[in-house]
Amino acid sequence: MDKKEMIKYFYEQVVSKNLIDEVEKHVSADCTARNGETTIPVGLSGMKQHVMDVRTTCPDLKIRIIRQHADRDFVISEIITEGTHLGEWLGIKPSGKKLVFTGVNIDKVAGNKIVEHGGAANIFDTFWAEKIIQACP
Repeated sequence: MDKKEMIKYFYEQVVSKNLIDEVEKHVSADCTARNGETTIPVGLSGMKQHVMDVRTTCPDLKIRIIRQHADRDFVISEIITEGTHLGEWLGIKPSGKKLVFTGVNIDKVAGNKIVEHGGAANIFDTFWAEKIIQACP
């Protein structure tokens, strides 16, 4: 399986079906998270925790990759994420609403494993549209 296929499998199968025991097959023990110019060492345990935390917020979470581009070691994936907001997230109480987020993941792959993960999701747009967050008075 090539890099794009591996990334697609990881998000659409492993993450979407909550196959936590398979995370280590696709994520390096030395994995880092990228936020702008900052690199954060998260390791395998941090990536597993991230998947579990997201699924606590939306237990029925599903990720679908609609477009991908690969450049050397990097795979850029445009994603659509759907799930029911049943758990608290960053202090925001569960709304019980079915939510749809768009986003982009940027994953660096080496040795057929994710060694760096970054990206952005349009969470604000969805929360605003669904009236989960509102302007301050």
